[in-house]
Amino acid sequence: MPSNSETILTSNTHPGGGTTETVTGEKFKGDGYYGRSDGFHTVQYSITGFTGIVAIQCTLAVDPVEADWFTIISDGHETVTKVIASNFTGNYVWVRAVVSSWTDGTVSSVLLNH
Repeated sequence: MPSNSETILTSNTHPGGGTTETVTGEKFKGDGYYGRSDGFHTVQYSITGFTGIVAIQCTLAVDPVEADWFTIISDGHETVTKVIASNFTGNYVWVRAVVSSWTDGTVSSVLLNH
């Protein structure tokens, strides 16, 4: 079966001013949505001068509400510039990216491949 690759969070730059921001991306179809049996997902995110937390959240619900989401990956950084890739396995129906405790820098993109 062919894999899917998509940008699940586009470029976001912190507005400055000493605020703490949270950005929650839209939901994207995971392996469980397609009925795939391997459940293998890869995420890659690119950050520049970033201080905050990048998290990947998933759900098993077909039509999720906020309480259905749970965190699979949570990665905190202080003034970091780099590209990070992580793998996770599960037949998750939906996947999304969440940036929280964000006080500086840019999240250039978060990519999902499954």
